[in-house]
Amino acid sequence: MSSDQHEQALRPVETAPGVLVHPTADRRLAVAHWLLSTLPAQGRDRARLEWRHQGLAMLPLGTLFSAIRIPGRLVMAITGTLVPHEIDGFLAEALDGGPVICDPRGPRYYALVPASVPSTWRDAADDWRDADVDVLGRGTLLGVPPVDAVGLDAATHASYWSVPMESMGMLCAPLKVARLIAAGHGALEEAEMAQASLGLGLRPIRES
Repeated sequence: MSSDQHEQALRPVETAPGVLVHPTADRRLAVAHWLLSTLPAQGRDRARLEWRHQGLAMLPLGTLFSAIRIPGRLVMAITGTLVPHEIDGFLAEALDGGPVICDPRGPRYYALVPASVPSTWRDAADDWRDADVDVLGRGTLLGVPPVDAVGLDAATHASYWSVPMESMGMLCAPLKVARLIAAGHGALEEAEMAQASLGLGLRPIRES
């Protein structure tokens, strides 16, 4: 592709009068710049190198965004599946495309939310700890994968974007994350009750 063709490919496309749609590469570049702006200027080159060589950059939370860490078992209890791309699709729909990072070694899911959530949702965060859910904000570093690391790479099992950030500053709505957590907690409780009932039903009956 020539330089002129490349420049043309990155230009916004007008799909209707006054409506511009930016190509994927252009949006991802903007998202990467936005994520890196959580760091001072001297730290951004380091983060780019971490993305390139380690597949993960440590970014500070609590300035532009915070994160809610959700255990994989809670998400799987709702979806009823262990298949990563099916879970990714469910999260994208449940959170209206809000960005989610997955650490498959847990697995753990990190829903990116507005920076104010640790303070504005403090009471809910206290309740969520019973479900092993944590709200992460200032003073915490989050391992963020490159913006093009979308979907599980079975070869490396590195962290990836379960739901990519489609545009800079686009975050999960806290209320939708809260509903997801509540549904997952309820599904886990139902599963535990069913298992307990099954266990009781299988106990041998002693003769008097």
